[in-house]
Amino acid sequence: MSISIWLKPVFVVTVALAGSMVTVSGGIKGKGNRESGVRLMVNEPARRVDVTVDGQPFTSYIWPDTIKKPVLYPIRSSTGAIVTRGFPLDPRPGERIDHPHHVGLWFNYGNVNGVDFWNNSDSVKPDPNHPYGTIVHRKILRTVNGNDRGELDVELDWLMPDGKPVLREQTTFIFHARPTLRSIDRLTKLTALDKGVAFNDDKEGVIGMRVARSLELPADKPEVFTDSSGKPTAVPKLDNTGVSGMYLSSEGLKGDAVWGTRGRWVILSGSIDHQPVALAILDHPKNPGFPTYWHARGYGLFAANPLGQAALSKGKDKLNFAIEPRQSATFRYRVLIFAGNTTAAQVEAQYKDFITEVE
Repeated sequence: MSISIWLKPVFVVTVALAGSMVTVSGGIKGKGNRESGVRLMVNEPARRVDVTVDGQPFTSYIWPDTIKKPVLYPIRSSTGAIVTRGFPLDPRPGERIDHPHHVGLWFNYGNVNGVDFWNNSDSVKPDPNHPYGTIVHRKILRTVNGNDRGELDVELDWLMPDGKPVLREQTTFIFHARPTLRSIDRLTKLTALDKGVAFNDDKEGVIGMRVARSLELPADKPEVFTDSSGKPTAVPKLDNTGVSGMYLSSEGLKGDAVWGTRGRWVILSGSIDHQPVALAILDHPKNPGFPTYWHARGYGLFAANPLGQAALSKGKDKLNFAIEPRQSATFRYRVLIFAGNTTAAQVEAQYKDFITEVE
């Protein structure tokens, strides 16, 4: 097995590596000898792949032992504003410290053959009545650098409590860079192994991110949130200074009204350090359960869940999604990070680009 690394356009270096094939195509030195374009730097001993744009950090794909699935963390806008919450990996003053399983940007589900892959964390004690699953990084298959995009292909296993895999995951991340826009495509193929896999109805899923405190919706009272195992988490009222988030769905719904509704995209707008920022998650017409339901909470959980339809629709809809043995399903999402004021029309235009570019 070998890795081909294009260090310059004029030659190729090939390095042997057992167990995977990684191809890294190179960038070009810009002004001041700074590497231009989108670059991915693999550091397997540190369990991370760092993504930079013109030498500045964008995000990292990480798989530390302290969390129960690989995630992208942190995520930054083109101006360097960090749009994801720091807790529990790097707590910042004034943040909420609820839901320690909400880390960066992730993909999992709350009920896979009866096992909870969403709520698992080191903060949860083993419970025979509520088993937890773990998603483990297995290998890096490929990395690609480019002028305005980079790519990362990885392979993961979804492990049941006994350590046996139930799903094989292959995900491609595509990192796009424009002057005032960063975006991330997550294209995830899940393959059932020797047994069928049922994604039983559950509100906890599927692609989610936990945002910075500034992008939460202002909260005027303490609240208690309950996870899928029935365990309450008290979330006190915090200082709302600088808290400015607002959801807007493709169907025109705003704020807390977005939760439990369907739409092809949702925007979360606000400001960080007095500078406007907007995040958007785009669904895809070929995804299971399209258009997705939104598990979008004012306290900073921004998630799209196409599979837990009965839980999110109060029983109006049901999907009962399953993957047969040795069969696959693919999920396609694009996450946008705008630096600057953003309109619904801009996001709709980005949505049309997404569904044209990704099949």
